[in-house]
Amino acid sequence: MGKITGFIDYKRLNEKNKPVKDRVLNYKEFTVPLTEINKNHQGSRCMDCGIPFCHSACPLGNLIPDFNDYVHRNLWKRALEILHATNNFPEFTGRLCPAPCEKSCVLGITDKPISIENIEKNIVEKGFTEGWIKAQSPKERTSNSVAVVGSGPAGLATAQQLNRAGHQVTVFERDDEIGGLLRYGIPNFKLEKEIIDRRVNILKQEGISFITNAHIGKNYAIEKLNDFDAIILCGGATERRSLPTKGIDATGVEQAMDYLTQQTKLLFGKKIDDKQISAKDKNVIVIGGGDTGSDCVGTANRQGAKSVTNFEIMPKPPAHRSKKTPWPYWPLQLKTTSSHKEGCDRNWLINTKEFVTDKNGNLTGLKTIEVEWKIKPGERPELIEKKGTEKIWPCDLALLALGFTGPETSLSDKLGLKLDERNNYKAKNYQTNVPHIFTAGDMRRGQSLIVWAINEGREAARAIDIYLTGNSDLPIKGEGDLPNI
Repeated sequence: MGKITGFIDYKRLNEKNKPVKDRVLNYKEFTVPLTEINKNHQGSRCMDCGIPFCHSACPLGNLIPDFNDYVHRNLWKRALEILHATNNFPEFTGRLCPAPCEKSCVLGITDKPISIENIEKNIVEKGFTEGWIKAQSPKERTSNSVAVVGSGPAGLATAQQLNRAGHQVTVFERDDEIGGLLRYGIPNFKLEKEIIDRRVNILKQEGISFITNAHIGKNYAIEKLNDFDAIILCGGATERRSLPTKGIDATGVEQAMDYLTQQTKLLFGKKIDDKQISAKDKNVIVIGGGDTGSDCVGTANRQGAKSVTNFEIMPKPPAHRSKKTPWPYWPLQLKTTSSHKEGCDRNWLINTKEFVTDKNGNLTGLKTIEVEWKIKPGERPELIEKKGTEKIWPCDLALLALGFTGPETSLSDKLGLKLDERNNYKAKNYQTNVPHIFTAGDMRRGQSLIVWAINEGREAARAIDIYLTGNSDLPIKGEGDLPNI
């Protein structure tokens, strides 16, 4: 613990954002970094707790007090070594993770928690700036080959770990670029795609092969996977949830992920197969109050929407941590993102009853009703509609940001894999009922967080390494493997 009174001497500082009027004119990241001394001070706030609850809250088991202390002491390279020991891609989590570690920070009981996520981002960015992050090829190669299907964070983490174990790794991606939802599902203003390319180039230098435009079982014969000694499926949970609502097929009702993917492709001059979905000069309603809904709000404002409205069927969360979710649990608490602050009318306890159209089938409005939830102990909550609260909202573009129901099952059918009760790919210790086929990430656990995906990839890689060789030197969660950088 570098400074015993650091948490008293220094207050939490967050990165500032560029003004709304400036940042909505483009799709660039818009945060303004802290000064070097303030970065050191933020690391100094860590109390080096006897029992660091941030460890248990982090799915990766990141050694948070350790790298905080090194930042306090201005030993950035050592901090990077500690961070990379448990996290393959801190440049992703440092931008996109909801930071469960911060919600369980002991300092957060009485004060604002340590800015762990921002410290993490600054550590890895310092590493890239100084040239400390370089390709690390394995000293020896085995004769084993592994196919990784899917290049999201789970697939990339699996690939890097297996490559470090010396296996020949090939990553298959059905889209035209590597990254999965990081590439096309996350708007550029939250994660500039050069950040992905920078890391993928290192993975290539380390000896990992990548094949894009390879949709296994469609344009890439599934039989070709027989050439590999092991296969791991990391295709994510990509089946989008819809609504059983009248008018759902109207022109102007779109899935959020189609909308976000298309915008990113257009941003980089890529050809799109369908007509452009544009919010320009339209009344936009986003149905769904999660991160994807927030991303749609930010994108619609950048496209020049006339108005942006957000519907959520659940009650409005409290402004502060609820008593129902005490520390150190993940809090039930209102989340207001930078996209919401760019312009959005947020509404809770609203249910869409009908997508209203004109005679040509074009969306003109949404008919809604206010609702409430009736809670009975031991029973599922019951949704009650409030009579006399019907309303029609003008709407030219409705975006469905309702989450995902699970993975596509075409591969499971063709490969003879079992599914669990939630329709995810069933696996024990990441191994499916077909011994040489493994699965990890959202495909195995369902829709989840990027930090969980990376953890799944790391753990699955160890399981595959043991399957192929009988043992493994790859680290278990929280122990890490310090890279020689």
